[in-house]
Amino acid sequence: MAAKIDSIVVKGIKVPLIFEEDKRLPLVNTQIVFTNSGSITDTKIAGLAKFSAKILNEGTAKLSSNGFAEKLESRAIHISASTGSETFVLESSSLKDEFSNAVKYTAELLKDPNYSEAALSKVKTMTLGSLSRKENDFDYIASNELKRLLFPGTPLAQPSAGTVASVKSITLDDVKGFVKEHLVISRAIVVVGGDVDIEEVKKNISKILKLLPKGKSEPLAHYEASRNPKESILKRDTQQAYIYFGSPYDMAVNDEDYYKARVATFILGTGGFGSRLMEEIRVKRGLAYSAYARVHVSKSSSYMTGYLQTKLDSMDEAKKTVVNVIAKFVKNGVTEDELEQTKKFLLGSEPLRVETMSQRLNRTFMDYYKGFDLNHSEVELKKIKKLKLKDLNAFIKKHKEILEQSFAIVTK
Repeated sequence: MAAKIDSIVVKGIKVPLIFEEDKRLPLVNTQIVFTNSGSITDTKIAGLAKFSAKILNEGTAKLSSNGFAEKLESRAIHISASTGSETFVLESSSLKDEFSNAVKYTAELLKDPNYSEAALSKVKTMTLGSLSRKENDFDYIASNELKRLLFPGTPLAQPSAGTVASVKSITLDDVKGFVKEHLVISRAIVVVGGDVDIEEVKKNISKILKLLPKGKSEPLAHYEASRNPKESILKRDTQQAYIYFGSPYDMAVNDEDYYKARVATFILGTGGFGSRLMEEIRVKRGLAYSAYARVHVSKSSSYMTGYLQTKLDSMDEAKKTVVNVIAKFVKNGVTEDELEQTKKFLLGSEPLRVETMSQRLNRTFMDYYKGFDLNHSEVELKKIKKLKLKDLNAFIKKHKEILEQSFAIVTK
């Protein structure tokens, strides 16, 4: 059964419900997704969204982390909170017979979260320890530096986990304020799949939603990537050069031409050994083990990024090769053979992208979230199949903004 869209009305608000019934296994997975509630909202305290999710993962005030975890484990129920760039997700999974209990314990968590000084201290210690370990993760450092160059002065310029200073500054009142503002009915989208009836879903999930304030849904801020190419070189005790590059990419999240961007970027840098960057940087020059480029298009931003590692003495040549490959790509486009090979891969591998219920639900959610029809993914594949070389190359040549590349490099 394919995923479908319904709704649950709570306190006069129609909450979207994405649902797929699947009786092959006696399991139920539930996600309550709160939009405009991820790290993109960390305008005052870097890392607050992710930190708030970790506090919710510390169980209830009554049972604390261990007691709540033991209660869930005894019934094989999993409940967790997590964040993305734009969303905050409260997820539960259970056996079919435990679905009502999974709902019950999720409700308990929302009614009585563990807002204790002990939980705050524990999450701070764990988060600061993680940040400390990342001081020698040069991919992490270069990636964050690139974001700082592309999106200066915005929430995207700061690490989603926060900084040592910002994490140390977080108080319980900050977490309470975040949860009160963002975990609200007006921002909720419910995603459920498994061996369960839709009416049972509506009846049970309503119990959770009724605990939440109505709140208000605000438009998501959109941040433009910098069109002024910059370079930042960070010196570290490293044996390799970590080169991260990025540029603007002029495309809206609901752009009907996104399928062309998928094909173009696959040929440029997403397609592994067949891609232009891999061919020029690894196969022909032996400068790196791998080199990638991909396009990120969301409601809050649209940009292209790529990365590679190379020997310290090959850094300048590798960077120059990236610039040349992308310039040639924009100027000359792709070949008929590259297009056909990409079509075969994207169309042929499609079954692997929708073989699990989780994948299908996620795809339906993303189509809905971006404002597309339910069958958008199928329509997009048909467009890829019919895509002509001249139309793809015209699209590629139109996106000259990807030539405005900024570089963040970690080297010795």
